[in-house]
Amino acid sequence: MHDVIVLGAGAAGLSAALWCDELGLETLVLEREPEIGGQLLRVFNPIENHLGAPRAQNGRELRDRIAEQIERRNFQLRLNVNIDSVDLSAKTVSLAGGESLSARALVLATGVRRRTLNVAGETEFRGRGILESGKRDAFLTEGKTVCVVGGGDAAAENALILAERAAKVYLIHRSGEFRARTEFLDKIKENTKIETLTETRVNKILGGEAVEKIELQNRGGEAFQIAVEAIVIRIGVEPNTELFRGQIELANDNYIKINSRCETNLENVFAVGDVANPIAPTISSAIGMGATAAKVVFDKF
Repeated sequence: MHDVIVLGAGAAGLSAALWCDELGLETLVLEREPEIGGQLLRVFNPIENHLGAPRAQNGRELRDRIAEQIERRNFQLRLNVNIDSVDLSAKTVSLAGGESLSARALVLATGVRRRTLNVAGETEFRGRGILESGKRDAFLTEGKTVCVVGGGDAAAENALILAERAAKVYLIHRSGEFRARTEFLDKIKENTKIETLTETRVNKILGGEAVEKIELQNRGGEAFQIAVEAIVIRIGVEPNTELFRGQIELANDNYIKINSRCETNLENVFAVGDVANPIAPTISSAIGMGATAAKVVFDKF
């Protein structure tokens, strides 16, 4: 039996593991992906607001620095782990191959994932016109007509980035008002390449070998199509809590409820990082939550 099992190897999970190791707790980290980093690997802009750390060109660069640091630690790290089920009350984790692991405490750091539109064509055209990032993939949109779906900061920022290269950018939002910061919206209003479509929903994504057009529906229910060659979808994120539902107290949006000590409603089950922090899902807060959980575990044991 381990002292602590950490589920997830993003910034929060690795922070928890590092501090648990520092405090002499036998710790195992389980990660379903083939590499560590979590949401850091999906940050393509420079990171300049993480206090005390040199400017990183992107999330991967910061992840690489973290990887160098944890190489000197003794906690166990297993990648490509397929978890079949988790019994939070018993503190056991069952893997797809039949292996069962147990611990005195669990730290849930499973993070979030990007929301999807759940419309026809979204899966089919991923990587064939549906872009991962406006920042990373802007070169693919040179002289093209593209669209960004969403109404928050991420959508607005992607629209501005794509407008630097694309011939035309549609910014599509299902509501009547954008949630993005004023500084982004002011720039969008001034940019003649960007056209906003509010109170408009996406019905389907169409094309042949790649994206060719998108079908939309306006407030009145009228469906229409516009020709586009690339799409960026930024409609927010949702927590990875499917394994825990029905076992632990969740908020209405399925984020894990915790107290100031990162404790859940179950004894010796903690949650850290984005999966429990919809208000301030930042790198700094994730790392701080990991350290908090580790210290509380140590004090308990």
